[in-house]
Amino acid sequence: MTVLQKFSRDQWMMGLVALAEMGLGVEIGLAHLEDGHLTPWEWVPVVGGLVIGGVLLLAGWLSLKRERLAAWTASVALAAGAGLGLAGAYFHAVRAGVVSGSWVARPDVFLWAPPLMGPLAFVMLSWLGWSALAREDPPGSGCLRLWGRRWCLPYSKTRAYFFIVSLGILIAVVSSTLDHARRGLEHPLTWAALAVGVFAMMVAAMMGWLDRPGRGDALTYRVAMLLLVLTGVAGSAVHIWVNLEGTIALVPERFMRGAPPLAPLLYTLMGLMGLLAMWEEERTGT
Repeated sequence: MTVLQKFSRDQWMMGLVALAEMGLGVEIGLAHLEDGHLTPWEWVPVVGGLVIGGVLLLAGWLSLKRERLAAWTASVALAAGAGLGLAGAYFHAVRAGVVSGSWVARPDVFLWAPPLMGPLAFVMLSWLGWSALAREDPPGSGCLRLWGRRWCLPYSKTRAYFFIVSLGILIAVVSSTLDHARRGLEHPLTWAALAVGVFAMMVAAMMGWLDRPGRGDALTYRVAMLLLVLTGVAGSAVHIWVNLEGTIALVPERFMRGAPPLAPLLYTLMGLMGLLAMWEEERTGT
């Protein structure tokens, strides 16, 4: 049995969620450092992301001996992550004038205000984490057991994963587009990344919609997710190169105020999660 086969799809998915929580905390810290410092409130999502990710990894270790305690520990951490994301989206909406209605006079404020969908990445990760915690019984039925209750969906857990991945890609595409729009959307690579993101989002939604996808559908989906992974890695490399400004000198301020080096990896994360969503059925042959 290989290392990949030793753990289930849901365990690998939870591990990715934990790492994503930590990465999101670091990325938010770099984004908030653009003005040179972090306010006490801006430290909350940074520390919160790191702590939540650490707790989820701890819950994974606990699950080897005390599965029930691990499930409740992870649930609390995920609830904290969702609350953090909703609170962040609200504060960003206040800054953009959505709550007061002042954005009507200046709709372009959305380009320069804090990104409204950025904090919602925490909510999406919590949703994925709870999905990973839920056990489908029997497999393929869409009936999930979580928190001592039975929840039945009109589609299988795998299809639910496809829908969540599609939503996560949408958040990544909108956030990336708004961020690049501040710089004019002039670079061809920006449009290429946008096209890959929209394509992958639509393909993931299609896979969730189809009851019995064919081989061509599955192949198209795998290609879309691989493109997403590669686009994220390439985007991160381009951002780092831009910040280095063609030199080998590492200037921290360029990474604080320049192109965010970790942001494109949200594409990579969603691509990996998308591949994991299909992996269980391919492994078991169901």
